[in-house]
Amino acid sequence: MARIPIGLQLYSVRDDAIRDPVGTLKAVAAMGYAGVEFFGNNYFNYAAKDLRTLLDDLGLRCCGAHTPLSALLGDALPRTIEFAQTLDNTYLIVPSLPEERRNSLATWRATAQVFTELAAKLKPHGLRLGYHNHAIEFQPMEGALPFDVFFGNTSPEVIMQIDLGHVVHGGANPIAFLKKYPGRATTIHVTEYSEDGKALVGERWQGWSEVFAICETIGKTEWYIVEQETYPYPPLESVKRCLDNLRAMGK
Repeated sequence: MARIPIGLQLYSVRDDAIRDPVGTLKAVAAMGYAGVEFFGNNYFNYAAKDLRTLLDDLGLRCCGAHTPLSALLGDALPRTIEFAQTLDNTYLIVPSLPEERRNSLATWRATAQVFTELAAKLKPHGLRLGYHNHAIEFQPMEGALPFDVFFGNTSPEVIMQIDLGHVVHGGANPIAFLKKYPGRATTIHVTEYSEDGKALVGERWQGWSEVFAICETIGKTEWYIVEQETYPYPPLESVKRCLDNLRAMGK
């Protein structure tokens, strides 16, 4: 299997990116990241074609965009599709849900149906829909885990963007869920977990080698994506160290 490329979720360097998007993207490319994932429907006030040109010039690919569900519904959907296609972004990942869509197992099931329908609408446009977990999906609700209720009721086309650190924070083992839902971890967030939130990728958790083995076989993973929300060093240095740690693990 070809080596899975490593991207960076730009939320990791959000303040730098908002202040100086060009300089930040240049720095990320120079580190050796293959791509970037955008956050919060934030494209730094760039038109899609101009942002695509910038990425192309830097040798970066768009490995996804965290896109609020509201941008995928109703009249907003055609605009979101057009922007993603122009940017050459295949992956539209919903990073979280409003409270009313996750306050019971019934609303989780109903939301799963919405995702299945949206994934079917996006597929003819060459786009894929996904969902990114936090810790809450692993807190039992009405005798079940919301994560299982959601992914157990969505079509296989819906990407399971599992965030390793958040799963561990939720008290679960991400390895079990990668095995339970084969072929769905199309992009994953390779995040570390520590109580202070400042550990970098590969520094604490002991399951990395098994995660990589699953992703590179039954997981059918297409991108590893670093996300570092809090920092032991300045943000750009922190994400550089994350990439270095992944390289030291053979990635």
